[in-house]
Amino acid sequence: MAEDEATFEIDNSEPTAPGERLRAAREAKGMSVEDVASATRIPKRHLETIEDGDFAVLPGRTYAIGFSRSYARAVGLNDEEIVNDVREQLGIEDPAERLRDGTMQTEDPTRLPSRGLVIASIIAGIVLLIGVFAFSRSFFSPESEADSLLAAEEQRTEAEQQAQAAATQSVARAAAVEGPVVFTSTQDGMWVRFYDGDESNVLMESLMGKGESYTVPDTASDPQVRTGRPDAFTITVGGKSVPRLAENDAVVSDVPVNAKALLARDGVGLPGTAAADPAAQGGPGGAQR
Repeated sequence: MAEDEATFEIDNSEPTAPGERLRAAREAKGMSVEDVASATRIPKRHLETIEDGDFAVLPGRTYAIGFSRSYARAVGLNDEEIVNDVREQLGIEDPAERLRDGTMQTEDPTRLPSRGLVIASIIAGIVLLIGVFAFSRSFFSPESEADSLLAAEEQRTEAEQQAQAAATQSVARAAAVEGPVVFTSTQDGMWVRFYDGDESNVLMESLMGKGESYTVPDTASDPQVRTGRPDAFTITVGGKSVPRLAENDAVVSDVPVNAKALLARDGVGLPGTAAADPAAQGGPGGAQR
């Protein structure tokens, strides 16, 4: 009994889509996508997008045209043919043809445009010509096209990163301003007095031991401090370390210790005017009165 032999047709036709042609040319040259990226300075993800023909994913049509032109040159294809194919795939028509198709027929007097419409059309035409000129420059100035497009993308990415960093820093600073103020003694027997506005309104007065901490109450309207060892206390605001009040021992008083004042300082120093008290009596770990 005769058996039917299955026949298979092998499609030996060359690829017609611009992305497929670029991929085929690259493979024929034995180049990887990384090789093309190194030669053109175009990111690998953009090259893969071009090979897949998904030009809409690229930042814009100008990028699709410029990157495709550079890719074609890197693999030895006719860049003008590739660019024309990419334009056709993107649906970019000839601007002059678009103007001809939009010309009004004025044989019928009733269809003549009004004066306002004529003025608006003139303005629109000028804007269109400017756009066509700028657009054509990217088409016909390929030498530095890829570099300029990459530079623009890098600038946009850097601006976005800077804006995000600034926003994050602003949020962190706002959170720190609202966070608790904590003083921690680095030595034993450090005398300190915290008070609200006036020293008669004492919040806390103590000889603090090493590692002992005090949190300034958030209910205090004008918290201040007096001590003879401002250098012996570490300070945090909202959990974030801030510079000490001084590098050396000195009698200070009426120093505001709210979060805003402490964060406003530029390095070690007093956030407000601190009055030294030469008549202050010495006490363990600092002055005491």
